[in-house]
Amino acid sequence: MSLVKLNIKGISYSQTQNGAYALILSEEDGDRKLPIVIGAFEAQSIAIALEKEIKPPRPLTHDLFKNFSDRFEIVIKQVIIHKLVDGVFYSSIICERDKIEEIIDARTSDAIALALRFNAPIFTYKAILDKAGIYLKTTPKKRKQKSAKEEDAVIEELIAGEDKESVAPKGESYTKYTLKELNKMLDQAVANEDYEKAARIRDEISKRK
Repeated sequence: MSLVKLNIKGISYSQTQNGAYALILSEEDGDRKLPIVIGAFEAQSIAIALEKEIKPPRPLTHDLFKNFSDRFEIVIKQVIIHKLVDGVFYSSIICERDKIEEIIDARTSDAIALALRFNAPIFTYKAILDKAGIYLKTTPKKRKQKSAKEEDAVIEELIAGEDKESVAPKGESYTKYTLKELNKMLDQAVANEDYEKAARIRDEISKRK
């Protein structure tokens, strides 16, 4: 089966479902997106890895794993999303130590959080992308105008069907604050190790740049 390389487009916060998150992956040589519903902790860990400006005062779980691996010279070479069963994605982490390769099963959200920290590529099989990818059947010109709204609609529908019990509440909106206030709140959130809040504030700051 052929592998397709994926890039991380970002994390989508549901506008209608409180506390819902979707990690959006996109194929490197195509237009399809692969949305994966993830938990709050994994969402904030991925968001922090994406946002280089947020520096936790203490290592998160995925940071600790990276530090541990570095100490014992274990390298993550790649991550493969290899199976999709009943809407659940299964992934493998391909590791190497002393030129010996090992394959470790992992939740997709954990695997991607680690891939970011190791600068490791992410792949899936074409069959999985064909099955679960969002493909926008529009012309290139129309796609630019409509793709964002169409993707949001599909993601909202996807999230609506998921169990939210393990997902933290969405929290307050930050649209009413000034940039100066947001930056101060960001520093405070990081100092308090409230990384979910920090990720949301950083997201709001990024929208205004």
